[in-house]
Amino acid sequence: MTQAAVRPRDAATNPELVRHDGRNRRSAETRRKIIEAAKAMISETGTAPTVVGVAKRADVSVRSVFQHFGDVESLFVTVFDNVREGAMRLSPPSGEAPLPARIDAVIDHLADMFDKVVPLRIAAGQFGDTNQALVERRESARKDVADFVRKAFAPEFGELDEPARAELLAAFEAVLSVDAWIMLRRGSGLEFDPAKAVWRRMLTALFDHARLDNERVQLAHD
Repeated sequence: MTQAAVRPRDAATNPELVRHDGRNRRSAETRRKIIEAAKAMISETGTAPTVVGVAKRADVSVRSVFQHFGDVESLFVTVFDNVREGAMRLSPPSGEAPLPARIDAVIDHLADMFDKVVPLRIAAGQFGDTNQALVERRESARKDVADFVRKAFAPEFGELDEPARAELLAAFEAVLSVDAWIMLRRGSGLEFDPAKAVWRRMLTALFDHARLDNERVQLAHD
């Protein structure tokens, strides 16, 4: 028996493997189209789309949507993860930079990020707190932003005692939240740059207040 006779057939020449690989590629492409269609619809409307609407936008069958995601909430969670992965790349500025420069860097970073996720955040409100997966992801995102702020302003936080540090961080979480950004952009109707200017004024005021409080505490101890 020759060596060629006992060698397994190459996958590329195996009809079954070729068909299987083709089905996998088509399935992956259908899934991608469904996710992209849902993302586009959420971005345009700020509401969670229906399965029928997504199927029409993606040019696939309603059955295909259900096969990949089961229900609209599962699809929404997948879209949430997809958008978050693309938007939430938090890289804090160096603590050696001057405070005003770090304030600007943090504001620029979060404003760009939040502007991308605002429609998704508004749409997520339709599910309230009934979807545990979304609740967990919102909490995780909140913690990521808080950690980003702590690292960006580590020198300033390091000068405060624990109660003052906790109070300042809580203030920052309230000011630099996606809900606060929604209020500025949609509630107050501010354009992008004026909304950032409000944030800049608020952050500067918070640091000024914390610095004065810290100086009063130190004088009281002297």
